[in-house]
Amino acid sequence: MTTVTDHPINSRWAAQDPSVLQLYAFPTPNGVKVSIMLEEIGLPYEAHLVTLSDADVKSPEFLALNPNNKIPAIIDPNGPDGQPLSLFESGAILIYLAEKTSKLIGSTPAEKYEAIQWVMFQMAGVGPMFGQLGFFTKFAGAEIEDPRPRERYQNEAKRLLSVLEKQLDGRDWITGSYSIADIATAPWLRALDYYGAKEAVGWENYPNVNAYLERFLARPAVQVGLKTPAVPA
Repeated sequence: MTTVTDHPINSRWAAQDPSVLQLYAFPTPNGVKVSIMLEEIGLPYEAHLVTLSDADVKSPEFLALNPNNKIPAIIDPNGPDGQPLSLFESGAILIYLAEKTSKLIGSTPAEKYEAIQWVMFQMAGVGPMFGQLGFFTKFAGAEIEDPRPRERYQNEAKRLLSVLEKQLDGRDWITGSYSIADIATAPWLRALDYYGAKEAVGWENYPNVNAYLERFLARPAVQVGLKTPAVPA
């Protein structure tokens, strides 16, 4: 791959320090996964604000980095074998950063795959289902009179919350120790408040999940990552 400064994205989102990892994101649940992870592991990086508008995510510069036109994406100038590496998909980025630094992915092969298992649970279930719940609760789908789409995603969100409630019984974190599984999952739990969906899913019925999210949000790295990249007022 070309260096950061030679990459097409650099013509629009220029790196101030090309020697550090470059993050291209917006503070959505998927976007903040990576900024939180970077804050937690202490890896130097620059954050570039890429809005969700077509002008940004469908621009030729961004599509050169992520042909799927979704945030987040990264360029690591110090990738495998010392070569630059570009990555998109938040779950893939979390796994890459955890393996790169040997942090937040367990200390044994079994712990590693347990963490990855729960990242996949979030990627395949929590993210898509909660996102659709948000669409039918807060966004354009809320105007649809037929209640069935909304009820479908409410029920699936409840099911997923029940899985997490059971998993968190007697544990502070999803796999027991803090990991990429938590960084992947907790931002989507936080999103239920933004969607105005907590009452619809019976948030009060999941005390373990409630306490878990509070623990997560109290972490200093999380507080910084949730605001990165900064969105102008």
